[in-house]
Amino acid sequence: MTRRHGYTLLAALAAVVVLISCGIFALTGLVGDGSARAGQHGGAGSVPAGSERWIGTWAASPVGPEPRTEGGLAGHSVRNVVHTSIGGTSARITLSNRFGDRPLLISHASVAVAAQQGAPAAAPGTMRQVTFGGKPSVTVPAGGSVVGDRTALRVPYDGDLLVTTYSPQPSGSVTYHPHAQQTGYSALGDHTEDVSGAGYRTRTNNWRYLTGVDVLNADAEGAVVMFGDSITDGMTSTVDANRRWPDVFADRLRAEPGAPRYGVLNQGISGNRLLTDGRGPRGLSRFEADAAGRPGVKAVVVLLGINDIIAPPHERDAGRIVAGLRELVRQGHARGQRVIGGTLLPFGGHPAWTWEREAVRGAVNAEIRAGRVFDAVVDFDRAVRGEGAEGVRMAAVYDSGDHLHPSDAGYRRMGLTLDWRTLRAGRPEASPLRS
Repeated sequence: MTRRHGYTLLAALAAVVVLISCGIFALTGLVGDGSARAGQHGGAGSVPAGSERWIGTWAASPVGPEPRTEGGLAGHSVRNVVHTSIGGTSARITLSNRFGDRPLLISHASVAVAAQQGAPAAAPGTMRQVTFGGKPSVTVPAGGSVVGDRTALRVPYDGDLLVTTYSPQPSGSVTYHPHAQQTGYSALGDHTEDVSGAGYRTRTNNWRYLTGVDVLNADAEGAVVMFGDSITDGMTSTVDANRRWPDVFADRLRAEPGAPRYGVLNQGISGNRLLTDGRGPRGLSRFEADAAGRPGVKAVVVLLGINDIIAPPHERDAGRIVAGLRELVRQGHARGQRVIGGTLLPFGGHPAWTWEREAVRGAVNAEIRAGRVFDAVVDFDRAVRGEGAEGVRMAAVYDSGDHLHPSDAGYRRMGLTLDWRTLRAGRPEASPLRS
């Protein structure tokens, strides 16, 4: 063998070694990243290095301890049904024990695609066990959260996932999100990987423990958070139908040419206020964990403040509400996010309505419309209010009947009103409301 041929052979062998090493590295990435973590709910710290393609597809804000669950749900499987905004090739889940006073042992967890909308049965061949740091069980510390490992699963766009957990022993109160407008299920015993769903005989309107689902998606550009109260949460919308206004907007992002390919995360809490704790932590204190710190978030849409006006102690100073909204904008800007603000909806006819409170709402809306609060504005007030009565009531077709929350038609109107061009930098051209 000549020296020249020897060098050629050595170079070829070296190339083969490099290719094999790269293949092993790539395979390791496909198997899992062992990314279980304990810490603040949903924070950016839960995103592993180099995982910029993890994008949120669904989320729910933890609200408080579920009543009458002081001992947890020992010996029960909890099956949450959640609706995706975007799909992906893998999923990871976030579990929260934020309002628990004891460590929560999850000994078994799974994720699957639902066989049909709102039902507890899994589509054949989609049931997957969830691991945490490569192990099937995890202990969630009191006040903390954990993020599961990467789970290989073809997650559908605009579909339902089943996320199930089993806790074998008593723990503190269940961290939950009430008024889900989505049926959830529980079963006695470990039915975590039960495909048929036959054992899930108990129903609830709460999401339990689960606060986020992220997906790996090569095409998604990021996520947008809808941050608000019951109107964002979807109160009074049809159960199991996904007719909240963020759902309508997610449909548009998938369907309309040129729209940003964003996941849509609903972080509304029914009864939530901007300035004062009550139903869930106040908006000012939860914004970082529930909105700005979610993985992949590029923009936040804020619709918050009406409960500060209508609920005791009845905020009478519009300036305090506006200052609070500006603080949310500051927090979003610190993360490089655009923050879009919605005008407060009319509530004339509601028992809490008075002319004094109407004046506060009007003053807040005037500041928002003037462009002195947010990067861009979506005028939900004008979109749903009726003619006459000085614009203090919702149009009848958009009113659920309680004169505070929209009907399905009202939520649809809101979802069609938000201009997705405002999610990106730059001032969009004016566009007519869609019908």
